[in-house]
Amino acid sequence: MSVWAKHKVFETKSLVLVIGILVTVAIGGLVEITPLFYLGSTIEKVQGMRPYSPLELAGRNIYVREGCYVCHSQMIRSLRDEVERYGPYSLAAESMYDHPFQWGSKRNGPDLARVGGKYSDEWHVEHMIDPRGIVPGTIMPGYPFLMKTPAWRNDIADDMRVNRMVGVPYTDAMIAAAKADFEAQANPDSDGAEAVAARYPKANIRDFDGDPSIVSEMDALIAYLQMLGTLVDFSVYDAAENLR
Repeated sequence: MSVWAKHKVFETKSLVLVIGILVTVAIGGLVEITPLFYLGSTIEKVQGMRPYSPLELAGRNIYVREGCYVCHSQMIRSLRDEVERYGPYSLAAESMYDHPFQWGSKRNGPDLARVGGKYSDEWHVEHMIDPRGIVPGTIMPGYPFLMKTPAWRNDIADDMRVNRMVGVPYTDAMIAAAKADFEAQANPDSDGAEAVAARYPKANIRDFDGDPSIVSEMDALIAYLQMLGTLVDFSVYDAAENLR
């Protein structure tokens, strides 16, 4: 029997074709939807992931406010050229506390999913103040005002509460200590530095912008950038193990 003979009933009778399409779509939909009824989560649990510290969260808010996601993505695809250029491909768990996520839709600049620890704080400061002084030809605008703008906002604790409402596991203790942790993370000599490290493992605790007289928006933004991609230890991460 020819291929034409097998498909003739679908290609000559529009009603049969429509029914065939509906059946195919229904089967595909069931295959995708059914697992959601018995899976507790569609995101694999990965050791090391934690909520943002108050300073990092403030930095992320600045990142969103300034539209950095328009030119920079935070999603490394599982393609060889992407992995060789940027590092291990992005995991769903790395965005589980992002509301909204910062995957981005285009790249005028490099992907930032693994930018944490790649450059020094001083590099970031100079890059923010005068991008072309660091990367000639870049179209990135400068952000020198971040150095002089205080980062603290009285609503950071409220921001954490709202994030908790959508699933971010901030505890009452974390929210109550928001202001203290915010200031302590930018001051390694403060009494609260150890508490920040205990509440937020792998948090960078230092004066990020080099000006100890103020916790600036530059401090917050660099604190956020310097933690991106650093929470998961890919030297021991086993993708196959996490799929079990």
